[in-house]
Amino acid sequence: MYSQTTRSITVTVTPTFLEDQSSPTDDHYVWAYQVQIENIGDENAQLKNRYWRITDSLGRIQEVRGAGVVGEQPLLKPGESFEYTSGTPLATPSGIMCGSYEMEGMSGELYEVLVPAFSLDSPYEVARPN
Repeated sequence: MYSQTTRSITVTVTPTFLEDQSSPTDDHYVWAYQVQIENIGDENAQLKNRYWRITDSLGRIQEVRGAGVVGEQPLLKPGESFEYTSGTPLATPSGIMCGSYEMEGMSGELYEVLVPAFSLDSPYEVARPN
């Protein structure tokens, strides 16, 4: 589990390797990641946009931008949280993801909330000594 708080919004991510959807012989590895976004502040915040940076173990980078998450732009009142699950495939047995959410405060101000970098690990990654 990975967690980070920015401006009273805590983002917690739990990645899981999906063995049943992966095919190592075809260089196809799939992860699900569960995200919890919690408003621990004292004003409403609405998630407007998302940004993901996905890097595989060969250093190839994929960037994803879009409105909301899983088709929603949740409004979080103080003390509320929103959870969703999504996923990503890679052509390598490991990688790393990080990103951010663009939030809108009550005054209309837009601000960035960081998603903690999290590791995408599979049992197929070969450990390399330093």
